[in-house]
Amino acid sequence: MTFSQRHFLGIEGLSRDELLFVLNTAESFREISEREVKKVPTLRGKTIINLFYESSTRTRSSFEIAAKRLSADAINISASTSSVNKGETLMDTARNLCAMRPAALVLRHPASGAPHLLARLNQCPVINAGDGTHEHPTQALLDVMTIREHLGDIHGKTVAIVGDILHSRVARSNILALTTLGAQVRLIGPPTLLPPEFSRWGAERHTDLRAGLAGVDAIMMLRLQRERQTRNFFPSLDEYARRFCLTVEALREAKPNVIILHPGPMNRGVEIDSRVADGPYSVILEQVTNGVAVRMAVLYLLTTQERLATRDQSVANGQAVGQEGSDVQAEPSVWDEHTLPKRAVGQ
Repeated sequence: MTFSQRHFLGIEGLSRDELLFVLNTAESFREISEREVKKVPTLRGKTIINLFYESSTRTRSSFEIAAKRLSADAINISASTSSVNKGETLMDTARNLCAMRPAALVLRHPASGAPHLLARLNQCPVINAGDGTHEHPTQALLDVMTIREHLGDIHGKTVAIVGDILHSRVARSNILALTTLGAQVRLIGPPTLLPPEFSRWGAERHTDLRAGLAGVDAIMMLRLQRERQTRNFFPSLDEYARRFCLTVEALREAKPNVIILHPGPMNRGVEIDSRVADGPYSVILEQVTNGVAVRMAVLYLLTTQERLATRDQSVANGQAVGQEGSDVQAEPSVWDEHTLPKRAVGQ
């Protein structure tokens, strides 16, 4: 199959086949990160702009490394150093950046729906790197990729998501991705942080940590997002940690081969015990590694889609690809030994 999305705005709306196609492509790109020279010429000559209105370490660095490993030029722009401080709107900033003809614009923004707003400009592909409390699609993909590595097929597996579900864009994207692929999802946390509408997506809700962890295959811990909380949702941090911190004792309720995930940053001693975070069941650092492969795949699929659309339009206009005088030159296959392994073809 082909990936027909022009933008990558969320997991919602993606089919099971599309999710698997992106994941299989990402697994092929992971091999590049294991080479001695971690770079391929796939996106040479293209520019990726990372526009971040919120602080980020893992996501922004991951997108930057992904672009550079594909030989694209990566430009990082933070709101604190942009014209936003002079009163410029998001739309005006995006219009000016798109006028410079980047191959893709990666946006993180505190307002839910901001990437969807920019996508209406339709001047360049927009990738959602996290919007408010809405979605964080590439994080969900790297989480699912990590789970598949350790547990195999997602279908039939039980995954517990623990913590601040209400304010978590990671939780929303993961619920959508996991249920689409056939997993059973349990949401665990204080009643005030468990939105009842998530039950419509097929997720179970639990307010007791140990009962919720009984027999699960994977556990995803979430950070308490105090910066997004407008009121008190629990008595104190000590009370929250006493009831919902993942400890060695609580971990015994899960399956013996359970894996522990966390999108970061971690608040040790609040949502997760250090013995668990650094223990043998933790795959947190593997998530970070897989994040680069996932973002390489997304950048590749979106920018290649744009290139192929241009080529197809030229062919439709009667202009032969690679013909002398043509604006569109024939390109070598991106699936050769110097770029992407051929195992991704047809997957």
